[in-house]
Amino acid sequence: MTNRTVVIPDIGDVSDARVLEVCVREGDRIALDDTLVILETDKATLDIPSPVSGVVISIGIRAGDAGSPGTVLAVIEPDDAAQDLRSIIPLSSLPAADQVPNQTSASASAFDLAVIGAGPGGYSAAFRAADLGLKVMLIERHEALGGVCLNVGCIPSKALLHVAAVREEAERLASLGVTFSSPMVDLERLRSFRSGVVGRLTSGLASMARTRRVEVIRGVARFSSANRLEVAERSGETRTIAFAHAVIATGSAPVRLPFLPDDPRIVTSTGALALPFIPTRMLVIGGGVIGLEMATIYSSLGARVDLVEVGEGLLAGVDRDLVRIWMKRNAHRFDRILTRTAVSAATATSEGVRVVFDRQDVEAGLYDLVLQAAGRRADTGPLNIAALGLNPRQDGTLETDLSMRTAARHVFAVGDVTGAPMLAHRAVHQGHVAAETIAGLKAGFDASVIPSVAYTDPEIAWVGVTESAPAFSETTHTVARFPWAASGRAIANGADYGLTKLIFERTSGRIVGGAIIGPSAGDMIGEICLAIEMGADAVDIGRTIHPHPTLGETIGLAAEISLGVCTDMPPA
Repeated sequence: MTNRTVVIPDIGDVSDARVLEVCVREGDRIALDDTLVILETDKATLDIPSPVSGVVISIGIRAGDAGSPGTVLAVIEPDDAAQDLRSIIPLSSLPAADQVPNQTSASASAFDLAVIGAGPGGYSAAFRAADLGLKVMLIERHEALGGVCLNVGCIPSKALLHVAAVREEAERLASLGVTFSSPMVDLERLRSFRSGVVGRLTSGLASMARTRRVEVIRGVARFSSANRLEVAERSGETRTIAFAHAVIATGSAPVRLPFLPDDPRIVTSTGALALPFIPTRMLVIGGGVIGLEMATIYSSLGARVDLVEVGEGLLAGVDRDLVRIWMKRNAHRFDRILTRTAVSAATATSEGVRVVFDRQDVEAGLYDLVLQAAGRRADTGPLNIAALGLNPRQDGTLETDLSMRTAARHVFAVGDVTGAPMLAHRAVHQGHVAAETIAGLKAGFDASVIPSVAYTDPEIAWVGVTESAPAFSETTHTVARFPWAASGRAIANGADYGLTKLIFERTSGRIVGGAIIGPSAGDMIGEICLAIEMGADAVDIGRTIHPHPTLGETIGLAAEISLGVCTDMPPA
């Protein structure tokens, strides 16, 4: 039986490479495609897999050493000389499909990077990697790029929330002497508006992919080995992709409650955003951001809404003073808000969906539409991540390091599959970090804070330490509140109910958190994020001149309150 010698391959026009990490030791038993060594060049990092399973006889190089094509990396004694004895070769020379077992396509394509999932995290990773000179394949199982966010999440919901806000603002103008006739809802045109917004963005992504020469394939991906994917294309064909690195960006899916019957009147957020019809009575299960946003949309279209939440209150994690303001502003939307309550049973009938609750003092309800908004779960679907040797967490998410690497060093994960918070803006930054690491740059996802926004009416935005967070203590933090009843712009806009709150460390004086409720809260929270990232204190924020009159100046005024120098409020 002949021992196998593994050498540094010919890596195109690269003459030398540095050994970033040696992943095995002499005497180790390894499997086919296990990573032996990770090389780093001026263009990318490259995992060198074992061409056989067997025992490592010797290691020819150490971490930090430099080598050129042909330099010996390791010598392996194979378990069986009859097994696949593929040579370690450069990516551009990966074997054709007829040399790979269980191959069904006519040819295999080789890429520096294969990205699975074209949501914000996936397309950001693909585009950034392409900008850095890598050959990239982007795999998306749905027809349009953009993932949940662009197609059935963030973007269509914001389009409909805009319509809801405009309609309700027009109704409020009656108290100012401006009245309109009762609005008529053309559901087909509303669907068309929503689809137009989505289509404009998804077509833009397709155009950017072409401009960057990112190859896009639409189909369901499955790992067949450590460095190969089989993609069942929407056309019915199967294609094999050979890759040096992969990014898993398959996102998340709504949690489906098992006790609810299978009925078209029981929907997730995806079904609700399709606007199947305008219900007379609607039940929202879940008092989080998604549930409240959907309740806002449907109530503005004329539905009467019940909301049930198993927890103590709505918007878990948001400070109760902000939630109280929200509930006061939104009481007109709901017939019932049932907290500390669960759905115990549901039955689909010809008259509607009859729902029974677990409290004897709460009557059952009959609803035209039921939205289950009880959270989301990581969606790795048919990926067969076992082929990579990865073990997901109990909730199905994948663990990564700061570079977004998984335990399989050449495979990265970004976005919802890495766990909470499941937010598009987090996924985008993670995608950039993964791409830059793969391209050989030094990058890490080390954001101090990640903001959250409920795009309801009014909006609520929060970031960092909040008063309801375990990290908050009155002995170690100070809180500064600026009520919008003292803001000229808020009064003029009819938003004097709003509030801006900043939280500072007592010892350092630095800002560590903040929250805003009111129009454009989501647009303003970025200033607080930046202040936290830059280590700003109340003086930095308060002495930054904000334009007047604006809602944004309430951030500076809250900082002035913390300093005791605010002249827009009575003296302390």
